[in-house]
Amino acid sequence: MAKEKKSPRPKAETPKGFRDYFGAQVTERAEMLQKIAAVYHRYGFDALESSAVETVEALGKFLPDVDRPNEGVFAWQEAEDDGKGDWLALRYDLTAPLARVYAQHRNDLPTPYRRYAMGPVWRNEKPGPGRFRQFYQCDADTVGAASVAADAEICAMLSDALEEVGIARGDYLIRVNNRKVLNGVLEATGLGDDQARKDAVLRTIDKFDKVGTAGVAELLGKGRLDASGAYIDGVGLADDQAGPVLAFLTSKGGDNAATLANLRAAIGASAVGAEGVDELEQIAGLLAAGGYGPDRIVIDPSVVRGLGYYTGPVFEAELTFEILDEKGRKRQFGSVAGGGRYDDLVKRFTGQEVPATGVSIGVDRLLAALREKGRVASTEQGPVVVTVMERARMADYQAMVAELRSAGIRAEVYLGNPKNFGNQLKYADKRQSPVAIIAGSDEFDAGMVQIKDLILGAQIAQNATLEEWKERPSQFEVPRDQMLARVRAILDGQG
Repeated sequence: MAKEKKSPRPKAETPKGFRDYFGAQVTERAEMLQKIAAVYHRYGFDALESSAVETVEALGKFLPDVDRPNEGVFAWQEAEDDGKGDWLALRYDLTAPLARVYAQHRNDLPTPYRRYAMGPVWRNEKPGPGRFRQFYQCDADTVGAASVAADAEICAMLSDALEEVGIARGDYLIRVNNRKVLNGVLEATGLGDDQARKDAVLRTIDKFDKVGTAGVAELLGKGRLDASGAYIDGVGLADDQAGPVLAFLTSKGGDNAATLANLRAAIGASAVGAEGVDELEQIAGLLAAGGYGPDRIVIDPSVVRGLGYYTGPVFEAELTFEILDEKGRKRQFGSVAGGGRYDDLVKRFTGQEVPATGVSIGVDRLLAALREKGRVASTEQGPVVVTVMERARMADYQAMVAELRSAGIRAEVYLGNPKNFGNQLKYADKRQSPVAIIAGSDEFDAGMVQIKDLILGAQIAQNATLEEWKERPSQFEVPRDQMLARVRAILDGQG
């Protein structure tokens, strides 16, 4: 009889574009999100948790460079007998689900509705260095408020959140622009209903950071040679048509007042452009009244984000300190958050325009920035480890650990093979435990326990003198009823 062929063992590896997070990483993220949530809560925003799965129809097509809604997302069709089951997908952001939630529950929700949400999102895109298919977002949005006071509030709240988690004032800048101003600039070019050329102008504007004023001028005109020597055709605007675009891109002045004056000149007679500048002026005034000066939030026409998504003010939080890249070159850290007004999103469901504005923080990038600055908030220690010297005394060890836990101290009994005591201490070191409790038959008979200060032990191993070691040994014996007090003293740094 032939032997049954064994199935190959599965590979123990994460799927491409995904990663695992371990204790300290999870704790760091949770503590950072807790601080951000506290700021949002202080501003009167309520938490919302929505499903990780939405219908593809509800998610809509808002991912860039894809032709169908179920491209760029992890989607599947529900099995139905007629083969016409709904297409479902993992959410690709936290904003599209909010539009569905508000449209579905609007009769039961207050208006305006202020919510924040935090959680993973998924995108079926090609992964790369630092780019994963699952990542965390942290959003806050106001739905149902047409006033730009809502946009100003979001910017102020974002500023407070960055400072709360450890980004010092001077290490970040929130830059604010308005899509209406950009629409006014497009009007001033005289392109009329030529949407194709308008879109080409927008794509060119988006290259401003890379090619500068001269490069944009060439691309708006006949074209230019790129760095590789290839010729890129331009939009074909005349100089007088390109003028408003270049004036817009270079309108950043020495202060908000100068910038706003330059923008008014760039938009010419455009009514929608004037409305956009007026809104920026209101936002600047509201922020100034709240104490948010240009050292924290500034009007900046170079912010161009989500051209097909936003309808009014847009904003971006940029970290201004420098880091070294993988080649040892200095570069600015860059953007960690962005958002703006999107008055058309809920309309997809209701048929009626519902004003909305919000911001999304890139959790992983912000955490990376905090690590770069040495400001990661996690102070969590490993657990106190109660070692096992006598298998028969396991109930006594459990009593010790229960006493520590009841006092709010993180603790565990070693549950591996206790035969090799050295392995227990290695385990405690690997767990970054501050203290090990040791008790064998001699200690139990005498009513004592040994306490090993692993924090001090590590310090002694590095640089303590023999005299310092004698003066304060890292392991000592105490009566059993003093165990809790002595452990707490070590954890409090009092030895």
